[in-house]
Amino acid sequence: MTDRAAGAEDGEPSQVIPLHQVRRGEQGLPVAFERRELDLILRLYSRMVAANEWRDYAIDHLSDRAVFSVFRRTSETPLFQIVKDPRLARKQGAFSVIAAGGLILKRGHELARVLGVFDKRLQLVEA
Repeated sequence: MTDRAAGAEDGEPSQVIPLHQVRRGEQGLPVAFERRELDLILRLYSRMVAANEWRDYAIDHLSDRAVFSVFRRTSETPLFQIVKDPRLARKQGAFSVIAAGGLILKRGHELARVLGVFDKRLQLVEA
């Protein structure tokens, strides 16, 4: 849709963008992690690096989802992928943790609860 704006220079048409398109993200901007989300992910990452389980990561901002991939070694495939997919926000939840084989370990609406899959579980030890 184009519209002639009052006072536009050289008579150039201004562009009117419907609000529903902007809300859906149809402007071609990639999906990205927000600051709070990235903070939670990097806290988990630093804990796992300190435990010597993870060594490298990669962040991909794609047109339909954002992916934080975790590696044990840089040359390998990712051990885990933390994915933010806004299309699934109203259905199964925008966040998911995917294992190396493609198995979805956990999916949900809140990132903190989804990242709980990495928490160490206490186990009963017999003496």
